[in-house]
Amino acid sequence: MDQSVEKKLIILADSAKYDVSCASSGSSRGNAKKGIGTSVGCGICHSFTEDGRCISLLKVLMTNHCIYDCAYCINRRSNDRPRATFTPKELSDLTVGFYRRNYIEGLFLSSGVLKNPDYTMERMTRVAKMLRLQERYNGYIHLKAIPGASDELIHEAGIYADRLSVNIEIPTNPELKRLAPEKNHADVYKPMGQIHTGILESKEERKRYRKAPAFAPAGQSTQLIVGATPENDQQILSLATNLYQKQQLKRVYYSGYLPVNEYDQRLPAIKTPPLVRENRLYQSDWLMRFYRFKANEIVSDAHPFLDLDVDPKLAYALRNYHLYPINVNTADYEMILRVPGIGVQSAQRIIQARRFRNLSSHHLKKIGVVMKRAQYFITNNELPAVLHDISPEHLKHQLLSAEVRKRKPVPDGQLKLFDFTVTNKLMQTNRERFLSQ
Repeated sequence: MDQSVEKKLIILADSAKYDVSCASSGSSRGNAKKGIGTSVGCGICHSFTEDGRCISLLKVLMTNHCIYDCAYCINRRSNDRPRATFTPKELSDLTVGFYRRNYIEGLFLSSGVLKNPDYTMERMTRVAKMLRLQERYNGYIHLKAIPGASDELIHEAGIYADRLSVNIEIPTNPELKRLAPEKNHADVYKPMGQIHTGILESKEERKRYRKAPAFAPAGQSTQLIVGATPENDQQILSLATNLYQKQQLKRVYYSGYLPVNEYDQRLPAIKTPPLVRENRLYQSDWLMRFYRFKANEIVSDAHPFLDLDVDPKLAYALRNYHLYPINVNTADYEMILRVPGIGVQSAQRIIQARRFRNLSSHHLKKIGVVMKRAQYFITNNELPAVLHDISPEHLKHQLLSAEVRKRKPVPDGQLKLFDFTVTNKLMQTNRERFLSQ
């Protein structure tokens, strides 16, 4: 590998680690004649980055030069840090070279804004175009759409990329204007709406013409920074619900605020990112997408923040104590989904199995129900309705105590599962070995 390209890769791959809005493909793209790579709908293989995130993409920036001075961004123009810019040809060669060596399964390309949005978007689109047309690469490509870029460039990017994403970053427009005066939500929602319209039009066109080009077949996503501004979880989840319903986003990603610019007085003085809160938001997002929960059931005016001690589903059950226990042999599907310890697959199995017989505790365990948690919220001909003999506060304490007892201490000398110090060293060694080949 050319030394200048290697240096750029080290700088720009490191700068890209703060963008979490990438995931498995969700699209199917066949291999053209004499082409390389495929993208399958079931997803792509996984690897681990230095910061512990599970991905399998060449995750890199086109450039970390930026005309904006966002308070929360490591690549803001006022920061004194090493800068680099890839040419489209260099990125195309890197992607194909890494793919042939089986290092990656796809490309996630984001960028700082160089000169202006159109100039940056044109260069990013050119990378995807070179990969598709010149290299005949059919693997997964995720491009970050630049707010403010022209409609023509956004449309062209969607023709060559599997997924597009536009980062909202800060959940409310006033706070975004405070931390990034040169940005506003209107510029973000405009390309987001265009992408949504393009996806719908492409689906209709492909129904009529089978060989019509697909537009962003894996949909679009966005990212919200959590903890940099004072929005509560109710505001964040309400925004996510609106995006899922109106823009039909595939995913909303939540990124705990990293204090990369501690000198900026507009930012909160924290030392570590709010990872527990980030995790609770992802759990809530899962409930909204797969468990038929609404945002106002998870958080409300009375409880605008998620409970950091217990997961959102258990917190909902403890707040709505009067709804339980439910009889698993007669309750409807949506109510069964709201029982802690019962997942989507288990709920579907319960609905199917109870058509033939009443279900006992033994049957529920075989189905996959976590009875240690679910037993307090369900009843049947065997289980007594004992829930109201225990207060919600006592039950919460009892369940938390059981979880603490379940955790076994790791003996000295053994590698902990999430020992990121050791993991980082291993990842650094592997990266140096890959770059030297």
